[in-house]
Amino acid sequence: MTSVTKQNTVDLDDLQDMVASNDSGGRNPYGISKYIIIWTAIAWSLFQIYYASPFPFWLQEAIKSLGWGINVVVDDTKARSIHLAFAIFLAYLSYPAFKRSPKQHIPVIDWIFAVVGAVLCLYPIIFYNELVTRFGAPNTQDIIVGIIGILLLLEGTRRSLGLPLVVIAIVFLLYNYYGQFFPSNWLVSHRTGTLSHIINQQWVTTEGVFGVALGVSTKYVFLFVLFGALLDKAGAGNYFIKTAFAYLGHLRGGPAKAAVVASGLTGLISGSSIANVVTTGTFTIPMMKRVGFSAEKAGAVEVASSVNGQIMPPVMGAAAFLMIEYINMPYNELITHAFLPAVISYIALVYIVHLEACKLNLQGLPRQDVARPWVVTVLRTLSTFIIICLLYFAVDFGLGWLKVVTPDFAFTIVCVLLAIIYVLLLYRVSTFPDLEVDDPNQEVVVLPKAKPTVNAGLHFLLPVVILIWCLMVERLSPGLSAFWGTIALTVILLTQRPLLAYFRKQGGYAEHLKQGLQELINGLETGARNMIGIGIATATAGIIVGVVALTGFGVQLSSIIELFSMGNILLMLILVAMFSLILGMGLPTTANYIVVSSLMAGVIVEVGRQNGLIVPLIAVHLFVFYFGIMADVTPPVGLASFAAAAVSGGNPIKTGMVAFFYSMRTALLPFLFIFNTDLLLLNVDFFHAVLIFFVAVIAMFSFTAATMGWFMTKNKWWETIVLLLVAFMLFRPGFFMEYVSPSQRHIQPDHLVEQVAHSPVGEPVMLKVSGINPYGKPIEFYAELKVPAGETGEERLQKMGLTLLATGEKIEVDGEQINKIIIDNVEIDSPAAKANLNWDQVILDVSVPVKGALNKEWMFIPALIILGGLAWNQRRRKAKEEK
Repeated sequence: MTSVTKQNTVDLDDLQDMVASNDSGGRNPYGISKYIIIWTAIAWSLFQIYYASPFPFWLQEAIKSLGWGINVVVDDTKARSIHLAFAIFLAYLSYPAFKRSPKQHIPVIDWIFAVVGAVLCLYPIIFYNELVTRFGAPNTQDIIVGIIGILLLLEGTRRSLGLPLVVIAIVFLLYNYYGQFFPSNWLVSHRTGTLSHIINQQWVTTEGVFGVALGVSTKYVFLFVLFGALLDKAGAGNYFIKTAFAYLGHLRGGPAKAAVVASGLTGLISGSSIANVVTTGTFTIPMMKRVGFSAEKAGAVEVASSVNGQIMPPVMGAAAFLMIEYINMPYNELITHAFLPAVISYIALVYIVHLEACKLNLQGLPRQDVARPWVVTVLRTLSTFIIICLLYFAVDFGLGWLKVVTPDFAFTIVCVLLAIIYVLLLYRVSTFPDLEVDDPNQEVVVLPKAKPTVNAGLHFLLPVVILIWCLMVERLSPGLSAFWGTIALTVILLTQRPLLAYFRKQGGYAEHLKQGLQELINGLETGARNMIGIGIATATAGIIVGVVALTGFGVQLSSIIELFSMGNILLMLILVAMFSLILGMGLPTTANYIVVSSLMAGVIVEVGRQNGLIVPLIAVHLFVFYFGIMADVTPPVGLASFAAAAVSGGNPIKTGMVAFFYSMRTALLPFLFIFNTDLLLLNVDFFHAVLIFFVAVIAMFSFTAATMGWFMTKNKWWETIVLLLVAFMLFRPGFFMEYVSPSQRHIQPDHLVEQVAHSPVGEPVMLKVSGINPYGKPIEFYAELKVPAGETGEERLQKMGLTLLATGEKIEVDGEQINKIIIDNVEIDSPAAKANLNWDQVILDVSVPVKGALNKEWMFIPALIILGGLAWNQRRRKAKEEK
């Protein structure tokens, strides 16, 4: 027993080293070097809080009123330089150059690289006025600074993230330079590759290293990572784990179900798959093994649920904030679209665990609470939901009233009310014992009681509620929302222990305050050190984005991908998914998303339009994002699988294979919401959204049961096929309904004006057009326009931004002679222009909705009947087998 415990301890030490080397650097120097790293990290966190807060603007107003000419507001461009300077400085101090490099002290060369790299990052600030005067024409000094800066950035990337991203960035830089020497008839040739062009793009302007990706890391990501680090230091991570086990641990395969929920909750505070595995896995994996899961399956459940934490709103890792910049969408709207697939994925994972438990006839852990009838549980859950809804409406109405009645004091009143709520919550918490962090080496005999467990950390929910409220209701920017959440956490860290001691009459307030201050300092340090890799990754990925923008490589790549996929949208999506998985084996999720979305997002949209599939940009970006995170699972490189295997004692490759099999549902979802955007809740009302949610969950259950080979009992081969068919009918009802009751009919292009005149407002009209793309290549594509209000067809077309011209000629389309109608004019920034329609394009076909066509949702009924019949048949067979 002693030897086993010792081995587990060694494994845990190795795991912590893995997390440290992956997320915050593997170097742990002593003496003054250690304190320089710590206080530089803290200074970085304080700068980011200052930058994200409204305080600089308040301070600037005060300074302005005094007549002083000091500027204390840091603009976005300068903030990016400071952000990267901190990241590079800490990268060279925290990450050794090689495995054999010293970890207990920092070599002189690393100090030189750190200082020079930081100064060069600040170069755009130091020489700002001079750079503005010679904008677009860098001098020799600029070029030298840019070359050295890029080299130091790439070396910092190699240390913190490995070689793959460095190699990709170098390949793109080489292409940028040597592409000008390619023959002009080559598809990938360009004429913008001089050294002056490259350095100006990459280091002087905000189109390369200091581009959008680094801006998102500076403006949004840091505060969310810091928020997670502070929440974890406050004790929320342990609270989420204990709560999940208290409520789910007694169910069949309960520890595995609890692991899924705990990892989803931990995903709120951790953007790292590996850290999530280690944080929750050291506790959940041994418990899963105890109830009968094999080492590989226990590790795979933890990996799949931990990786999915990155797709769970409201945080969703760093990539979500990049999305809002790339697709110009408010963050609360992005969360709305991303919510349903993420929840379905987690529900499917819980169902996988349930089916595994049924197949192995596993039981849960014994509970201390008295089991309630399921009806009571449902009624309690429903009443809790109703109370939350009533509270939401009351708070929303109250805040609206305050803003109208006392606009100048509304903020102060809200702060006072939050303080009162916080104190009341802590008083409630003080009546329950603190949650102790469990020793993963100790065998868990019974589960914690639900009531004392959930009540022991109620105050941890307050900053999460503040964050979500600011994001979703107040519609504040993500950075400002995270700032207020961080301020709330700072107050909690400093006051929770003294207040709990006061309510419990324990005394020792000074010691408790000192402990809280230390936890705050540790959180500020941890948050910053966890950001080193992300800051470096976004800057280096900016090199690739800069090259694509400068050379037009994205358009050229579109032609290449179209050639390989032969214009087939499904084949192209498979190629993009494989490309994301392969890149993700060597790149962190954020860098992978930046690279693939920069290269492929426009390609998917373009090829979709050419195939009659109008793909929203949000669907494309989520598609890329989902397959980027899947790389953390995929063997042979999935680091999350190696971390889980270290805890479980299983084979890491086998763990990764099982985890990938469990994650097939996550891999399926991106294909589904590309072809059925209802899953992203695009343009659907509330009741339709509720219907979609329930049907999608049932569809995922059906797909999961088919792939697991078990529904009510073991599937027969034909039952698996039926389950897959039902899943497809529920996920893609329109595919089958088109054969039963077609939703579109085709009309001649010369009847378009007449059709638009009599169409209901908001009805979609699909145009198939031919023309020339901006690079002189003939193309055919589809464009969808909504019918606007208007008295006549001509007026409605004018509001669309279209002017048509009948040429009097005849053209042949699909073997039929039609009158040639061309687009004579397109208004700038009109719906037609946004749909990529342009002058002189020829309208080949027009599709309009069929009046009286059956809604595709009617297909749900036969699908559910088939599923119900299959369930009845399996239950009957199971009853016979049990007899």
